[in-house]
Amino acid sequence: MSAHIRIVSANTAMVKGAERVAWRTGLAGKEAVMIAARRCRCGDTRRELPSAKAVVIGDLATMAGMRQVAEAANAVGRYDAVIHNAGVGYREPRLETGDGLEHVFAVNVLAPYLLTALIEPPARLVYLSSGMHRGGTASLADPQWERRPWNGAQAYSDSKLFDVALAFAVARRWPAVRSNALEPGWVPTRMGGPAAPDDLSLAPVTQAWLAVGDEPAATVTGGYFYHQRPREVAPAVRDAAFQDELLGYCAALTGTTLPEFAGSAGLAGPAGLAGPAGLTGPAGAAAGWSMRSRSWCRPATPSLG
Repeated sequence: MSAHIRIVSANTAMVKGAERVAWRTGLAGKEAVMIAARRCRCGDTRRELPSAKAVVIGDLATMAGMRQVAEAANAVGRYDAVIHNAGVGYREPRLETGDGLEHVFAVNVLAPYLLTALIEPPARLVYLSSGMHRGGTASLADPQWERRPWNGAQAYSDSKLFDVALAFAVARRWPAVRSNALEPGWVPTRMGGPAAPDDLSLAPVTQAWLAVGDEPAATVTGGYFYHQRPREVAPAVRDAAFQDELLGYCAALTGTTLPEFAGSAGLAGPAGLAGPAGLTGPAGAAAGWSMRSRSWCRPATPSLG
């Protein structure tokens, strides 16, 4: 039976580059659905990916657009794997989306979070990160860069650290789903620039391998890879308390909580899953998002005496 592989892409360069290689190599013979940014023309995407089962056009920079993408994707059917590789880069200026959010965070972090929460859980989830995540800051004190001078490279690094934390949080909360992250290398795409030293043809291989590979190394969960080999991550992404902080923050922004568990028998969609009783902080006290201060508030540890 053919696998249904859904790749999420945010720009034309990725459609015409890495994903095109993926379909022609690791995903050859698999049914695929392409989710492209609204500014991509559906006809162009279809010509680049003639084997795709469907093309969904949407705007991953706004929450309304993310929800429309999820609805349209679910209408196509359930998938064996979802690859979240939409992204904007570190050369971006600070821009605000229609929701008033910093756009690197919105596209790179909030979109994969909301799509994960709304799209019917597949057997495998793959999240695209970057080696730059090791320079990211595991803090939600100012994730929208409202109080700090803008630093595009730092904002990008932070977003990619959040992506790995998201992948690992899903692996922990949904044990029946294989959730992994990877770095494709610094490759000469529009984002990476023409001087990037890594091989573009190798960039999508690990994504496809984690999505459809049958060998034991590809059928793990909570892993991080570079060119099909495990790679070390920033220690903070494995901190369950930080993972829950990130999930709680994204849930507060979107009004959508990641379901607590996706079962192995029939993988029920989000509507059929019971939500968590409450996201809790490290001491078991409920954490909260302050809309007044637009910052994530971790409760004080209760006094023991």
